Amino acid sequence: MPRYLFTCAYNGEPWHGWQSQADGNTLQDCIEAAFARILKSPLRICAAGRTDAGVHALAQSFHADVPSACRMSEVDWQAALNSQLPASVRILRVLTVPTTFHARFSALSKEYEYRICCSSVLPPLLAGRVWHCPNRLNMAALRRALQLYCGEHDFRRFAARRGNEPHPVPPGYFTRTIYSATAARHAELISMRFCGSGFLYRMVRMLVGAAVRVASGAQSLSVIDEALCHPEGAPPRFCAPPGGLYLVRVVYGDRHD
Repeated sequence: MPRYLFTCAYNGEPWHGWQSQADGNTLQDCIEAAFARILKSPLRICAAGRTDAGVHALAQSFHADVPSACRMSEVDWQAALNSQLPASVRILRVLTVPTTFHARFSALSKEYEYRICCSSVLPPLLAGRVWHCPNRLNMAALRRALQLYCGEHDFRRFAARRGNEPHPVPPGYFTRTIYSATAARHAELISMRFCGSGFLYRMVRMLVGAAVRVASGAQSLSVIDEALCHPEGAPPRFCAPPGGLYLVRVVYGDRHD
């Protein structure tokens, strides 16, 4: 069975996240239903990671093993799937990969972007696509907060719990490496970019929430430093809303990027 790597983009606002759920209103369910209509049989897909309800993707990755009898080219697969998907979901690229390739475990890093609108009135076309923060944010303080995240840390205080964590938690379970965390401002729009080895559940939104509290003067930089140096304490209680978060890309290396 040939294995394909699919890159897709989606507006996450109408969906209940990526992972399949009983109600079926998820991106995984939607894409698998499109495959089933084409193949006339069910097919499971495996993604690089999950995104929460309301989170968007500019380039999410997933792989699928298709029956050998289905002789379709990469271009044909892209066209066929897009003809079966709603306008909020689009296949951007299809590549043939070795059967040893895995969309999740072959990933070298992931990149996310978080977008904030600081205007006093939120433009209606940005609703559900940014976090509206009309209060003035100090960009220098924001960048200092983001720099604290860079490097290898135990990020357990910047992660929500799914309830399926192992007990006891093995050493390094919450450890991730952030390669870069930057912020840029264009007029009333602020974007933050995070590139890392991987991210925990709601981790980016919690990193953003803590950094914005520093930039707004609501808390000191030492709160973030203490949370990173002493990961056993209580987590920060502020999580940025999902609509401003975008999965930018998954990095694999070679020609799979």
